[in-house]
Amino acid sequence: MPLTRVYLGVGSNIDRHRHISAGLDALAEFVTQMQCSPVFESEPVGVRSGPFFNLVVTGFTDLALMDLSRRLKFIEADNGRYAPDRVGLPLDIDVLLYGEEVGSFEGLVLPRAEILKNAFVLWPLSLLAPDRLHPVAQRSFAQLWEQAQIDQRLAPAPFEWRGRQLTP
Repeated sequence: MPLTRVYLGVGSNIDRHRHISAGLDALAEFVTQMQCSPVFESEPVGVRSGPFFNLVVTGFTDLALMDLSRRLKFIEADNGRYAPDRVGLPLDIDVLLYGEEVGSFEGLVLPRAEILKNAFVLWPLSLLAPDRLHPVAQRSFAQLWEQAQIDQRLAPAPFEWRGRQLTP
């Protein structure tokens, strides 16, 4: 299968450094030329919990969309996402964009609506791919971020992965 560029949203609000690092390690096994946005600390949206770490990851994969989605669910499960006694969200990985795909794919809607709704997705995406066009809005992520009126507080958070500072 040919390689497809993917953009993935990654977040955690429990043992954040450990779970984000574990998620990135797992992604690096099947996402080539992986690049990471800076990491942001954000207040929770839609849940009562402690603050989150969020970032966006891009790279290429040879996995078909639904195979990618299943692989992400396994990574989340390995980090306690579906444990019956869990408190908070150890690891969340969402497909934001998969190539140029637009539509609903077995319940997975692309592009993911959270791109335009959540600062913790749009800001890192605008830094990672400023000139890329949103496939529906047809504006660049930098333009979308500049024009966004999203009432969410977040700030860059120091984060190191594999000896590399992700947040300058």
